[in-house]
Amino acid sequence: MRIEQVEAFLSVSETGSFQQAAKQCGVTQSTISRQIQALETELDAPLLHRGAPIKLTVAGEALLPKARRMCQDWRQATRDIADLMAGKQPELCIAAIQSVCSHLLPPVLQQFCHDYPHVQLRVTALGSDRSLKVLRDGLVDVAIVMDNERLTTSPDMSVQSLYEEPVEILMAANHPLAAFEQVPWSALAQYPQVVFKDGYGMQRLVQAQFDRSGGELQVAVELNTLDAFRGVVRQGNLTALLPQSALTESRRDSTLAIRPTEAPQLTRKVVLVTTGDRLLIPIIQTFCQLVLERGTIFLPQPSLAELMPVDIPK
Repeated sequence: MRIEQVEAFLSVSETGSFQQAAKQCGVTQSTISRQIQALETELDAPLLHRGAPIKLTVAGEALLPKARRMCQDWRQATRDIADLMAGKQPELCIAAIQSVCSHLLPPVLQQFCHDYPHVQLRVTALGSDRSLKVLRDGLVDVAIVMDNERLTTSPDMSVQSLYEEPVEILMAANHPLAAFEQVPWSALAQYPQVVFKDGYGMQRLVQAQFDRSGGELQVAVELNTLDAFRGVVRQGNLTALLPQSALTESRRDSTLAIRPTEAPQLTRKVVLVTTGDRLLIPIIQTFCQLVLERGTIFLPQPSLAELMPVDIPK
């Protein structure tokens, strides 16, 4: 059943004439006749009493309200898609890892809301795995996550690099490891770690690095908020490996210390992920472009105080 066949049936039922229906639809009378015949063949039932005027059969009467709804739904769908492709999308849903929500996205969201006040933004902070799942399920339009080839190599996914940043060690200011200018992996392995929960890319990244360095990752606590990391780490001998962008607030806290590791330095890559069909929608294109532009200048630079030499105890 094709929509033009249903439209032809409605026109004939409204006008009572093949000729008038042809004028209404902008086609020839023979075209209207063929469309009605094809519809009757598909339904295996006569729809019209072909007299003057034309009247509906019992089957035609049963089809009429459903045909009206079908055409109304089709016209509404056509308008909705036209609006979507014209940049009139009513909302835009984003899933992103926490550090991105805290530091990369705020200026992007501000600019986007200024330029597109009619679009409602919905932003959810999730781990990388969960963000990608809700993207695949069609619950969000864009995901900003840690790069993970296993999760993003799919023919329908569009993956664009944003930035790469070092992973550093967060610890209490009086922690023994604070005596190092660069902490050896062997020394770090001697202390219990606070890590992100399962489903967060950082947990896999940290575990893989400990496996490569020959040390054992001693997981003491699993958390999923940056505030919780700071609160737990400042209490004692626990340490945490966190990306540079997640340590912005910690650098202002005198009760905490941040140290890089010795080579090999661990880094993480952050990517923007959406689907190929979504990139055809102007609003999503624009948002992704704003994120990409911001990503190139995003990485936080250390302050002058942070660049001063570390006072290493003798």
